[in-house]
Amino acid sequence: MAQCLKATAEAIERAGKTIREGRLVGFPTETVYGLGADATNDRAVASIFEAKGRPRFNPLIVHVASFEEAEKHCVFNAEAEKLAKAFWPGGVTLVLPRRAETPLSLLVSAGLDTVAIRVPAHETARALIEAAKRPLAAPSANPSGKVSPTTAAHVMEGLGEAPELALVLDGGACPLGLESTVIGFPQGGPTLLRPGAVAREEIEKVLGKKLMDADAASGEEGRASPGQLESHYAPGSPIRLDAREVAEDEVLLAFGPDAPEARTSMNLSPSGDLREAAANLFAMLRAIDVEAEGRRIAVMPIPMTGLGEAINDRLKRAAAPRESKS
Repeated sequence: MAQCLKATAEAIERAGKTIREGRLVGFPTETVYGLGADATNDRAVASIFEAKGRPRFNPLIVHVASFEEAEKHCVFNAEAEKLAKAFWPGGVTLVLPRRAETPLSLLVSAGLDTVAIRVPAHETARALIEAAKRPLAAPSANPSGKVSPTTAAHVMEGLGEAPELALVLDGGACPLGLESTVIGFPQGGPTLLRPGAVAREEIEKVLGKKLMDADAASGEEGRASPGQLESHYAPGSPIRLDAREVAEDEVLLAFGPDAPEARTSMNLSPSGDLREAAANLFAMLRAIDVEAEGRRIAVMPIPMTGLGEAINDRLKRAAAPRESKS
């Protein structure tokens, strides 16, 4: 059983040593909790896949301390550098060509010639990178395909019994509560590979141009980004999207002030605030899944503006038919 420790300076130093020893540490970022390993250690990275039951073709995000550190591992074009300087540290991941001399494990790229990389903003995440003295490979700290964790308790619930996980740093609830936005350059131009914690419009404003869209469900471009399996972020109960009324045998995940009455319901944001909804999404999906006890979860429509694009992306994947992860 993994040990859960409050993220004190002493605990972070211990976690850094644990990373250097090749073991896994759960830790908070501003987006979701990550399952961290030494990104230069093949065996440690492989243990992430084992702990999560993660498909081998799904790449991992590498977390580093600075733009300068990122440059040691991948090649930046002018637009990627502009995005890094605008949004790092923060919730944007860039998918860029690997440098031939990078010490990063090939497993983090899942057989591709690119690296997904970002600089996190969360104080505990940054302190852990410093303490480990290593880049951290860190997907979300949950079993593959399940709802992402936004608290240490979520990590313990999903992976606490995993023998590969040594300890979890409890840094409180993640302030953004949604995975990073992933931007790549598969055809030369900036492409939205995964909507996330930073809205498309914010990124397009910095670039001064529209992002291209990738078909995340197929091809090398889709696999270049984490979190792009068709069925992902899935609770145990079936989900019905765009629900405007609730059946007797359903529970309701609501949004906004005009939610219909239901015997069991939770509201992502009673005021209709998309940032609040994003922060609540995974925690409420977990909680209402427990309340559902196998009944279907009816989810109200979410606007497709701003962070609504990322929220709808996660809900669509959560509602997709369950398929084998082989």
